[in-house]
Amino acid sequence: MDELNSPHTGVLGRMPSVLSNGTASYLLPVGDARLPIDQYLGAHVSLSPTGRIFCLNCGRKTSRSFAQGHCYPCFTSLARCDLCIMKPETCHFEQGTCREPEWGLTHCFAPHLVYLSNASGPKVGITKPGQVPVRWIDQGASQALVIFRVATRYQSGLVEALLRERVSDRTQWQKMLKGAPLPVDLPALRDSLMDELGENIDALINRFAPGEIQPVNESVWSLEFPVSTWPEKVKAWNLDRHDRVEGVLQGIKGQYLLLDTGVINIRKFGGYEVTLDIEPIAGHAAPATDDLFS
Repeated sequence: MDELNSPHTGVLGRMPSVLSNGTASYLLPVGDARLPIDQYLGAHVSLSPTGRIFCLNCGRKTSRSFAQGHCYPCFTSLARCDLCIMKPETCHFEQGTCREPEWGLTHCFAPHLVYLSNASGPKVGITKPGQVPVRWIDQGASQALVIFRVATRYQSGLVEALLRERVSDRTQWQKMLKGAPLPVDLPALRDSLMDELGENIDALINRFAPGEIQPVNESVWSLEFPVSTWPEKVKAWNLDRHDRVEGVLQGIKGQYLLLDTGVINIRKFGGYEVTLDIEPIAGHAAPATDDLFS
């Protein structure tokens, strides 16, 4: 783990996160440096793009980033960039057209979860067991509840598509960044969905071998985020249009840095090379690193 003793120049990547005592904690990757960014609340931060973009998969220089950090050849050849990743119910593995069959067997033919969450309001989503609670942190969710365990990603997509008839699968990112949403009784929502869609859910369960799609009764997760001040209006910084992004760091939520001048989605600009500078806070010692990410 790194402290900021001088400006760092390197490629941005998705911010790793963990949940510690109910609150998300983040690292900001800039090249080889990994900065405990939530410990710099109140500091003046600046990000200056160098104009160079690199593929996070193959490392080649590219003029444009696709799918959050890929060059065009990787974007068109990797299974993880295919439409079926966003819409698993459209999986075409059985047709023999998967871009990377071995990758698909490892990543798609594996257990998945279907959940309800609350980031800007109720939504349905899917993730892998190993991505709990990171998926919900990335989403900026204040609450989450697992409601199904399934055997494959395709099955999770079918369940999600069914529930999507009653609950959105989208987050309103601007609303999400304005503060914690009003609490939702997720178990009650789960129960009402089971009642309303019961026949269709049973029919879907019966399409597959016993136990492959299982409703579950689990506890609600509660998450908080390191934010000192919520923005009243959400203005987004864009590294394609701005030569310098700067302001006082007021918080982190989802994959966004919240500055007093606007917000920036770090994951959106994965692969962009930047120079990061953080001015020390007067009278404060440099943030101490910890073992949360070790």
